[in-house]
Amino acid sequence: MTGAPQPTVVHVPVSDPRVRPLLRELGDEYSRRYGRDAHAEISRYPDEEFTAPHGGVLLLLLEHGAPVAGGAFRRYDATTAELKRIWTHSAHRRRGLARRVVAELEREARTRGYRRIRLTTGPRQPEARGLYLATGYAPLFDTAADPETLGLLPFEKHLPATAAHPGKAARP
Repeated sequence: MTGAPQPTVVHVPVSDPRVRPLLRELGDEYSRRYGRDAHAEISRYPDEEFTAPHGGVLLLLLEHGAPVAGGAFRRYDATTAELKRIWTHSAHRRRGLARRVVAELEREARTRGYRRIRLTTGPRQPEARGLYLATGYAPLFDTAADPETLGLLPFEKHLPATAAHPGKAARP
């Protein structure tokens, strides 16, 4: 992809119309993989949890104004962000966009004073499991076990300290 322009990173509220394709495709994919309607799971958390005043963020990677990848985090506790909804549009996979989303979310979490990131992924999402292992997340489960017997697969990563905005994440 040498010479191709890098996608633009934008922070948006959940209500931004460019978020709809992310949530729709993610819900459809979860439904296919798990055999039940997963759209309710996608909207499980209040939208405001993914906004700066509540300790969260939702970002998109845009190419030519269209979303190609995205993800979010919410405040888990005073020092921990929880990654949610990491997504790459099906037409844009295998380009490293999910890695870029994770890196952007980690950078933003550090900027906001978070020291740790946690996340869970489902047992039928081997691509997500591989992404998190490849980007330095520690599995909090037995990686030798059959994922189907475990349910959700939790991960965590400790972030290096940053001098910017210390303690900012601790505010509600």
